[in-house]
Amino acid sequence: MTDRGERFIIANFSGFFGDRFSAAQEMIEGGPVDVLVGDYLAELTMAILLRQTLKDPAKGYAHTFLRQMEGVMGQCLDKKVKVVSNAGGLNPAALAEELEKAAGKLGLHPRVAYIEGDNLMPRLGELQEQGEAFVHLDKGIPLKDSAAQPITANAYLGGWGIARALAEGADIVVGGRLADAALVMGPTAWRFGWEPDDWDRLAGAAVAGHIIECSGQACGGNYSFVEEVPSYHNVGFPIAEMYEDGSSVITKHPGTGGLVSVGTVTAQLLYEIREPRYLTPDVAVRFDTIRLSREGPDRVTVKGVRGEPPTKTTKVCINNMAGYMNSLTLLLAGLDIEKKAEIIEDTLFRSLGGKGAFKSAEVQLVRSDKAEPRSNEEAYAYLRMSVMDPDRKKVAMFSTKFIELALCTVPGVALTGPPERGRPVIQHWPALVSVGRVPQKVVIGKDAFPIDPVVVEGSTPRPEPPAVEIPPAPAGETLAAPLGRLFAARSGDKGGNANLGLWGKTAESFAFLRSFLTVDRLKALLPDMAPYAIERYELPNLFAINFYIRGVLGDGVSASFRMDPQAKTLGEYLRMKAVDIPVSLLIDGGSET
Repeated sequence: MTDRGERFIIANFSGFFGDRFSAAQEMIEGGPVDVLVGDYLAELTMAILLRQTLKDPAKGYAHTFLRQMEGVMGQCLDKKVKVVSNAGGLNPAALAEELEKAAGKLGLHPRVAYIEGDNLMPRLGELQEQGEAFVHLDKGIPLKDSAAQPITANAYLGGWGIARALAEGADIVVGGRLADAALVMGPTAWRFGWEPDDWDRLAGAAVAGHIIECSGQACGGNYSFVEEVPSYHNVGFPIAEMYEDGSSVITKHPGTGGLVSVGTVTAQLLYEIREPRYLTPDVAVRFDTIRLSREGPDRVTVKGVRGEPPTKTTKVCINNMAGYMNSLTLLLAGLDIEKKAEIIEDTLFRSLGGKGAFKSAEVQLVRSDKAEPRSNEEAYAYLRMSVMDPDRKKVAMFSTKFIELALCTVPGVALTGPPERGRPVIQHWPALVSVGRVPQKVVIGKDAFPIDPVVVEGSTPRPEPPAVEIPPAPAGETLAAPLGRLFAARSGDKGGNANLGLWGKTAESFAFLRSFLTVDRLKALLPDMAPYAIERYELPNLFAINFYIRGVLGDGVSASFRMDPQAKTLGEYLRMKAVDIPVSLLIDGGSET
């Protein structure tokens, strides 16, 4: 290990609202840490927190964070460990107040800061009058034409509010929709005294933030090559050892399960991204410049990251109330499955006035049944029928009508669960807003500190990614084998879109992947993806290709008809597909360089 200078240790203890509760305690007690960071806010989480505020206006934050802090606050103060989180959700001021109350009961006196400015809901009308149309990033439709009712609207904030709070002596910093990567960028910029135009250093910190934001995913969680993970018991949470030049080492506490390798880090880098130019509120990060190397057991070095000035806009996550959805999943067994499914679909929808009576409807038959079943369960196929409509009564009637037909339909039918009356549909509406119209403010006690937005005028030359020597695609004898025997994958949701990243361990395997896996080939392998527009991006430095599948998830997690509305299974689905692979790769292509 080379001497890089001062080491600044940032440890993640949460990747979402509901993550492992004990992680905060484990991270503070498992080894040296300078900052604990916790990410709680998926895109849909803001709508979930809204339900809290409707019941109690003093809520709207991640209550589990408060309970976690009650357990570790004293140790953090004793060890001079800072805590930074976006657990404030829709109400960071209330969370800060509750933290101070909890500290008082414990006889502690932390300096608590909260960051506000991300909540645009009270200003939506005013901002639209000022020219902010909040055009849907995929559909190109202004918000005013959405025919839906916005219920939350939160702009993504960068890390300079965090840096200022820490500079003012804050021990705990909470915010609302702080960008995931900002949780690492802010503390690192504060510690090393970076300037807002230190693009490469900020980009390095953003990459580290992206790697550790999802708790165990960088430490072997959801990793394709399961045989490489020594143990899934007590999988460790990730740590970024940050350095002044923006480089980092990703690791985990000793004695924990899981694995930190070039592969697990690559997996997380490809999670929920689009093109190689990854945008954050503070810096545009060039993912095609990242260089990874194994430094030792459970230690991966991240360096060489280049950055560019951020755009003059930042992303806004708007959630619209868009109606109601109801789904029925039926077990069908026996002979003539397709005919039975056709009869059920026809009679049910005819009793409701046809599919056209609903704003949208979808029917999917999943043939999991076997011709010679060895158990009752192997005789099942699944028929999933879903409807969506603004009329709540109509959506509830979907279940009622099926129950009425239950004894008057085909044989061998059963519900997988009790019928429901439907649930609200939250439509994800991704848009942009000018950063100059999203003022951040840090509040500590009675003191408030405005944070000037970083707006870069003019153009800055974009850095060229370093050349990566990739050999010609291997030729010779081939053998049919699943893609997953040679390549790992990671997939996830980006609003109504999905990303699907695939990568190999060697330059030779990437050479084959690059020449073989075109968009047309992907659509042939995954015919259910064929109707969608698909973008393809290469990352030779990671031996990876990333696909961005537009519209496959509808209007986001809550408004998707898919059984997997977060596209978590998409990557493993692709890995199952058998293709002709050069024998030389199957013999030699599975070892990391």
